Amino acid sequence: MSDYNHGEVEKKWQKKWADDNIFRAVEREGKEKYYCLVMLPYPSGNLHMGHVRNYGIGDVFARFHKMKGKNVIHPIGWDAFGLPAENAAIKNKIHPAKWTKQNIARMREQLKTLGISYDWDREIATCDPEYYKWNQWIFIKMWEKGLVFKKKANVNWCPSCNTVLANEQVSEGKCWRCSSVTERKDLEQWFIKITDYADELLEGHKELSGWPEQVLSMQKNWIGKSYGAEVDFKVQAGSSKDERTSKDTKTLKIFTTRPDTLFGATFMVVAPEHEIIHELENKIKNIGEVAKYIEATEAKSNIERSQSKEKTGVKLEGVEAVNPVTGKLIPIFTADYVLTGYGTGAIMAVPAHDQRDHDFAKKHNIPIVEVIKGSEPFDVQEKAYEGEGVLVNSGEFNGVKSTDAFKIVSEWVQKRGFGKKTINFKLKDWLISRQRYWGTPIPFIHCPKCATVPVNEKDLPITLPEDVEFTGSGESPLKTSKSFLNVKCPKCGANAQRETDTMDTFVDSSWYFARYCDAHNDSAPFDGKKLNYWMPVNQYIGGIEHACMHLIYSRFWYKVLRDLGLARDNEPFTNLLTQGMVTLGGSAMSKSRGNIVSPDEIVEKYGADTARLFILFAAPPQKQLDWSSDGVEGCWRFINRIWRLQDVVNTKSTNAAADKDKADLLRIMHKTIKKVTGDIEKEFQFNTAISSVMELVNALYSYKFHSNDGGVSKEVYKTIILLMTPFTPHLCEEIWSQIGGKGCISAAPWPVYDEKMIKEDSVELPVQINGKIKAKITAAADASQEDVEKIINSDEKILQQLKDKQVVKFIYVKNKIVTIVVK
Repeated sequence: MSDYNHGEVEKKWQKKWADDNIFRAVEREGKEKYYCLVMLPYPSGNLHMGHVRNYGIGDVFARFHKMKGKNVIHPIGWDAFGLPAENAAIKNKIHPAKWTKQNIARMREQLKTLGISYDWDREIATCDPEYYKWNQWIFIKMWEKGLVFKKKANVNWCPSCNTVLANEQVSEGKCWRCSSVTERKDLEQWFIKITDYADELLEGHKELSGWPEQVLSMQKNWIGKSYGAEVDFKVQAGSSKDERTSKDTKTLKIFTTRPDTLFGATFMVVAPEHEIIHELENKIKNIGEVAKYIEATEAKSNIERSQSKEKTGVKLEGVEAVNPVTGKLIPIFTADYVLTGYGTGAIMAVPAHDQRDHDFAKKHNIPIVEVIKGSEPFDVQEKAYEGEGVLVNSGEFNGVKSTDAFKIVSEWVQKRGFGKKTINFKLKDWLISRQRYWGTPIPFIHCPKCATVPVNEKDLPITLPEDVEFTGSGESPLKTSKSFLNVKCPKCGANAQRETDTMDTFVDSSWYFARYCDAHNDSAPFDGKKLNYWMPVNQYIGGIEHACMHLIYSRFWYKVLRDLGLARDNEPFTNLLTQGMVTLGGSAMSKSRGNIVSPDEIVEKYGADTARLFILFAAPPQKQLDWSSDGVEGCWRFINRIWRLQDVVNTKSTNAAADKDKADLLRIMHKTIKKVTGDIEKEFQFNTAISSVMELVNALYSYKFHSNDGGVSKEVYKTIILLMTPFTPHLCEEIWSQIGGKGCISAAPWPVYDEKMIKEDSVELPVQINGKIKAKITAAADASQEDVEKIINSDEKILQQLKDKQVVKFIYVKNKIVTIVVK
């Protein structure tokens, strides 16, 4: 037969799939649905092999479950807002919309060339007004529900990206996108109260049995639920009694997970940004020294502040706090290792039982009071004791076990009225303001009479203006557009101004999966009936780096949609596969790093199926894959071996196949069906699935009775083509059409194995003596231990190994191995 022409074949079937709209998803009540989704891609302009792996994994699931008879939805779209487009606009003097649409067109073409089975009728782009209109609508609904607010806050600022970052977007003090060291700024910003759902985000993990434990653990740690007590420490300022008892006495509120150590608190520390310093600046005697320290702190990143070994600080002279349980006055310091983003921005310091506090106390000559005594002698003046024990120097609680004191002291504090038992979370409200152009405009108006009010829903979407200047100055470019900025108040009609911040692009990706269910609805985000048919997503695929950003944000957003009466389910994603990265030169492939390998060359030379097969065969999906082109040629050869099997199975053989020959081949076929089915459906081990098919191909090549076996070899060949369809769909479609298959193989039923055919009459069992394989025996399949012992006792070679030895243990693992322990 002619050689396999991948270019001609792949174009032919891509056109056929598109013309027949074979992957179009339509709701079919009564038919089991399957929602397969790969995380929303950013249109960077070109696919690399990391993308091919990601989208290839999704396509295997989608095609497999379609062949299993499910009603599959497999959509695609574009996470199209964001900084790269705006930075490109500044650099190249091109509008970000044009830059983005060019990139989308290029990547769409590449995805189609790879033969990914997307329902292109559901394609969305988050930069389209028809999409972000609903960002704005949902945002207003959240505001009406009390989940949205604006306040002045000390925020993370990226000096390179010239915008604010959420806490989740700062990693080790650096911008998640560009790795610049972040700064702190006081700015008026918009927040969403994700903290209202902190408990439910944790409880929801119970429904996510199909998620990797590592992701759940990362989310649990990020949300950071901790039990403790909030305690009020009164602040006294001034030198005279009248000053100390004045009406403007302040209170420092702290949260502690160690209320059992309250009696040992001998000083307090507040963050340099803490409001108490500003409120008492006229009473802090050394305010000049404090101001210089604060200025020096502003030049440090959070990571420098929290990880510095030297704990610097300045005492607030003339200001003291009262330890509420001892009544003693204790000094207050400001120190940069305390951050405003965590807890209350103030801590009580117990140097006897916290090494960080101990170091600070030693440096500043602060008393160290032991309040927990362990069972062994320990000098807390030399080092902090951080273990368990009994309370000492703790008034009426002396002798109480420290583990019991947590609850007892917390309740006592609450009863006395200077604190309460409480729960704290590390999770902070989601800061969504961005001082950039290329994002969803926040749909609010600032009126001198009515304050801040939402726009009228009938005026949505509020679209991005064209008359802007991209200066990269750090202020929103929307401020340069007079046509956008100046507006009438929707409430009173007075002259007013629009909000000029745009939304964090993680807003766009927090609900896109729901929009896919009804992608082009003009009157609502989606139709509820359609949403509830398709959701939740059965299989979600994406990187583990999104564990504490997108995967938390989207879970939160979906719960809000539920509480708005728009969705039914609690969780958006039933199963999650976190695919390993494809790395080159030690780093994940990324256009920004300049270390990408384009699939175009492989597709041009060897075809899309070779590119798909190679990247899926190279390693299990969950594992990192260090890029090497070794093996591409081998995958191309394997594809051609399958192609040439058409001639092989028709080769005339002189001898008729005996029943045993046919049974042996069919047994291998049914084993392969079972293995491939399990590897895709349960194990996600595509590489071993492909390897199993390779073994079946070898078996068919070795078979000697191809055209003289009653059609067995043709049945096996047909099965090979069906099993390979999720991996190499173009090749399999072409062969299917040539061997008389009905319709497209992409819609053909998945082969089913017969358990009876898999069972063998006999099995070969290795015999292990004291940990080493010494022999092999043949036994009947499912032989009992007694049967196996009889075989061994009649095997001269094994008996020689056991001569003059005492058998201590005899273990038979059915149909697997025999283990004998002797002495």
